[in-house]
Amino acid sequence: MNTITREPISQRHRGSVGRNVDPGSILAVLEWLAGDECHSIDEAGLVAGLGLRLRQIGLPIDRLTLHLMTLHPEILGRTVAWAPLEPVEIHDRDHGIKLEFASSALVKVMETREPMIVDAGDKDSPWQHIDVFAGRNLVQLMIAPLCNVDGPVSAAGFGTKRPGGFTLSEIRVVERILPALRNTCEMRVMRHAELSLLDTYIGPMTAQRILAGKIRQGEIETMQAALLLCDMKGFTELSNRLPDEKVLELLNAYFDVVVPAITGHGGEVLKFMGDAALAFFPTSDAVVASQRALAASDEIFTHLAEFEQDGVRIDATVALHYGRVSYGNIGSGQRLDFTVIGSDVNLLSRIQTACGVLGKSILMSDAFRRRIASDKVVRTGRQNLKGFTEPVELFTIAMSGAK
Repeated sequence: MNTITREPISQRHRGSVGRNVDPGSILAVLEWLAGDECHSIDEAGLVAGLGLRLRQIGLPIDRLTLHLMTLHPEILGRTVAWAPLEPVEIHDRDHGIKLEFASSALVKVMETREPMIVDAGDKDSPWQHIDVFAGRNLVQLMIAPLCNVDGPVSAAGFGTKRPGGFTLSEIRVVERILPALRNTCEMRVMRHAELSLLDTYIGPMTAQRILAGKIRQGEIETMQAALLLCDMKGFTELSNRLPDEKVLELLNAYFDVVVPAITGHGGEVLKFMGDAALAFFPTSDAVVASQRALAASDEIFTHLAEFEQDGVRIDATVALHYGRVSYGNIGSGQRLDFTVIGSDVNLLSRIQTACGVLGKSILMSDAFRRRIASDKVVRTGRQNLKGFTEPVELFTIAMSGAK
């Protein structure tokens, strides 16, 4: 396990010794950090509860901040900040924030894993420009790294307005509580990383199933859902014509249109299959599920009609169906995947193929059509679909941006 520091900061501090804090008071703070109450509260409750307790035992804490790093494709970490008689502030930081704070004392502590005590106006290790410290008349800031067993290093900041800053005795109190604070923060960081990574890579519904223990091979659940399969038009031609990095940029920009439209209407993306996205809308109300899927399709086409990147315009085809799916684990041994299978999923795939054959941007099954009750539905006739013995009647719909 990484240690918090190679040398306690109190051994390097040359300030006044100050009044010793009662050991029983310190023990009470440590017991709270390790206890059930602290375990059950969120990050805001943690920083507020700790700030109040440190002031109650005599520490001149005027600003307490936790800078919790995480693993997330869009968010670098979260800052949680407390001050007496103020609401707790929570700031989610994107990855670009590191450049803004690059030379700050905060980043230095997290990179070197060494604590620092910095005074106001310190030009070598600035910190007062950071939003949670700016304009607060703090005269000194103590920053301590919170080093996890692995993963990114977080930090805690203790600021004071008192002239002269912290005494040696007060610094020792903070050092006493840091291991317990690190442990409770690590638990929250790991919990947040676990949830965010599961949500990012497999979707929130699947993440909930995994965390609920439904992880055995062959363990499935059957449900009714509206299904959507969105596929980019002309992807093979673009892949052959453009450099790989440009194709990847274009594909990500395309999915930045498709995915928010799906999730914004209550759907969940199950799979990315090259340039295609398979999604379902799981709700007990078939009409609502189908209407949400149709609204997501409409939004996709509306935004793609305005889409252009580096002179390239793209379009898509969408297949829609409502039916029964089996949702669960498939795979082998220790390598499993969550997916949906069943004849209705197969039908959705064939409907997608028929979009190209019929030259339609959107096609839907009769089961889907009956649930949306739209007067814009247009019959395309019965189509022979691979793998189905009987012709299947398909429909299209006049939507903004779609053919």
